[in-house]
Amino acid sequence: MEIRDLGIFLDYFDKVHERTMRVARCIPADKIDWSYREGKFSLGAIARHIALANRHIFADPIAGEPCRYAGCGRELAPTREEILALMERLHGESREILSGLADVNAKCRTPDGASITKWKWMRAMVEHEAHHRGQIYMYLAMLGVPTPPLYGLTSEQVIEKSAGPHTTD
Repeated sequence: MEIRDLGIFLDYFDKVHERTMRVARCIPADKIDWSYREGKFSLGAIARHIALANRHIFADPIAGEPCRYAGCGRELAPTREEILALMERLHGESREILSGLADVNAKCRTPDGASITKWKWMRAMVEHEAHHRGQIYMYLAMLGVPTPPLYGLTSEQVIEKSAGPHTTD
């Protein structure tokens, strides 16, 4: 999928962010530092990582700046409310950078020095966010925390509204 219209992409980026925020808001304050295993991202670290990566791994290079990602440690936003505020603030900063692009077909440098077309790096940013949002959903499922459906209906609701069993004829 090539990005040809920056306005359409920015609208999509905002919708992806809102879906991420919807599940991030489900993280219980007392589980913000929970992880399924020692040495793995906690729920809070995943949320911080999404925001910081979008801003510093993706938006900085797209703006022609070096990658400034320095991790997603707890000291950056220790509480649930601080994390949610960080996510909103950095999404706004990332969006502002992207909205100022003159040419999405120009090249930028990834953190490992590879040259990539900016629209491809923007696409990778959204894929990266979706990947980590899925981790939040999984962690919350492991904790038994209810989460909203991603697009409005649950799988069970789709089946209920479906015209009947699927056939391969």
